[in-house]
Amino acid sequence: MTTETMKSANSALSSNWLIRFGNWLKEHRSNFRDLFVDAIAQVRIYKKAYVGIMHALIFWGVTIQVIGTAINLMQMKLFTPFELTTFPRNTAYLWYELIMDFAGLFILLGVIMAALRRFIWKPKSLDTQWDDVYALVILTLIPLAGFTTEAFRLIANPVEWANWSPFGNLWARILMSIGVTPATATLLHDAFFWVHVGLGLTFAATIPFTKLRHLVLAPLNVFFHPRKKAGELTKIENIEEAEILGVGTIDQFSSSQLLMFETCVRCGRCEEACPATISGMPYSPKTLIQTLRSNMTQTLIYGNGNGTHELLGEVLSEDFPWYCTTCGACLKKCPTFVNPIDEIIDLRRYQVLTSGNVQKSVSEVMRNLERQGNPWGMPAEDRVVWADGLNIRELAPGEETDVLLFLGCAFAYDDRNKKVAQSFVHILQKAGVDFATLGMDETCCGETARRMGHEYLFQVFAQQNIETFNKVKFNRIVTQCPHCFNTLKNEYPQFGGNYRVQHYTEFLSELDLPWERISANGKSALEKVAYHDSCYLGRYNDIYTQPRQLLKNAQVHTVELARRYENSFCCGGGGGQMWLETDAETRINHRRLEEVLDAKANCVATACPYCLNMFDDAIRSKGLLESIQVMDIAEIIAKRL
Repeated sequence: MTTETMKSANSALSSNWLIRFGNWLKEHRSNFRDLFVDAIAQVRIYKKAYVGIMHALIFWGVTIQVIGTAINLMQMKLFTPFELTTFPRNTAYLWYELIMDFAGLFILLGVIMAALRRFIWKPKSLDTQWDDVYALVILTLIPLAGFTTEAFRLIANPVEWANWSPFGNLWARILMSIGVTPATATLLHDAFFWVHVGLGLTFAATIPFTKLRHLVLAPLNVFFHPRKKAGELTKIENIEEAEILGVGTIDQFSSSQLLMFETCVRCGRCEEACPATISGMPYSPKTLIQTLRSNMTQTLIYGNGNGTHELLGEVLSEDFPWYCTTCGACLKKCPTFVNPIDEIIDLRRYQVLTSGNVQKSVSEVMRNLERQGNPWGMPAEDRVVWADGLNIRELAPGEETDVLLFLGCAFAYDDRNKKVAQSFVHILQKAGVDFATLGMDETCCGETARRMGHEYLFQVFAQQNIETFNKVKFNRIVTQCPHCFNTLKNEYPQFGGNYRVQHYTEFLSELDLPWERISANGKSALEKVAYHDSCYLGRYNDIYTQPRQLLKNAQVHTVELARRYENSFCCGGGGGQMWLETDAETRINHRRLEEVLDAKANCVATACPYCLNMFDDAIRSKGLLESIQVMDIAEIIAKRL
């Protein structure tokens, strides 16, 4: 091979490598964005001001100290084969001294804030273990040893720029005031130098064995956590050939999930937001993750059982996964992207599809879905009864419409929600919208089956609906149910079902409705309306403004609830909870209703059939039908128009 040929080949290889590297960077740009935003800038941590400031002081203090110490070590012949040119005593060096001093102070201030929170205020969600105490102790001793070493240096060797080390210089003056002489300082300086070095090495050596491991694992989890839409669950590939469906033992979790277990630092933010925990149910997302981590440590790391312990029944109670409403509050709060919901669904899948050991109410829902095609267990032919007399066009194969109205099971079978569907149809007809339904060809979207663990049944429903959608022509799918909306929009693409899907509040916000015709009819009954943010509409799909704008356009006087937008409190109906038995003392919908009453509203507005039913149930249970009502936004608009 000639020299020119070799150069050409090397150039081609280099070019190909650069192209591949560029493609890799492009493919992982969201990973790097999360790394910089949430691991380095730590934006999520700042959502709690006190904790955010506390953590920032410690994190940036330690980061600056590590960088500064590395610079110092590189100047010392003891640690390098050659001596670098030492810093001149110029402005750059003086600023270096000042920044290093402030970094040490930051660490101490952050540790004090952490100690006050952990040992004095003691929030319920924050538990304290030995490594929490160790972390605070080692983070206190390192800067104290550093300041003391610096103080002895300044006493032994006074310099004119000592004020640029304000805190070390202050400590030096205090030590001199109690009798420390330059000779004593000279003797003690070397000892404290090695104490400081030893503490730093101890800190580094104990990272893998204490909660300090999050310094490494948190950025890794932030970078490698699965990139999927907030409301999307993982698909089981080749489900008919899989031997084990779901997760029954710890070794069946994916590597990314195992990393996630180790990442959790027990900060308790998920507990503080979890409606099940707050309502007193025997469930906590933090408990789930920490229990799985403990089992992983015992079985996979120390080899105790080799991962053979059944998680449900031996490690967790068999009912544990069924308290979760899959509301997503924990996902929004976790600063390191720990996702307990994925584990909940994996455990449910194992119970439903592999072990078959599920509670009676779950079995009944699955039987209803399998036999009747809806969780209510109503006859399939009753799906279109709600539309009697409304003159709604039903699409036949090959026909076309602008809007395909996908009702969903709640609006088709639940008596209260049938009225909501009828109100929405009246609005569409008044606005002259070209819309149609699938009639009897529509079936359940499968959301309930998937959230309750029956992935196989969900995939059957998804494929069936996609085949039906592909037989007709439409520009968009509009649905009133946030659960159907989330499933059609975020999960059907897993099966090739890529459509433009809108929730009805999005669609109505785009319409030019005759708001100027609003009369005063019914105004007295809607004096103060509190809008409740649905979890699957808000947290999972970021739809917050459109429902509120519709209420504003309808000239309704609204009040905001204490917990709203992404901090909204779940109604208690998601994740299959609509059909599960709940202790009367721990009902989530009752707690949410209390917040509505605290806002002194006489009406709560929803944009979700589950929320509507859960509020209606709470109002009836508390005997408040005379003082408060629940209405869907579509009902309010239809009434005002």
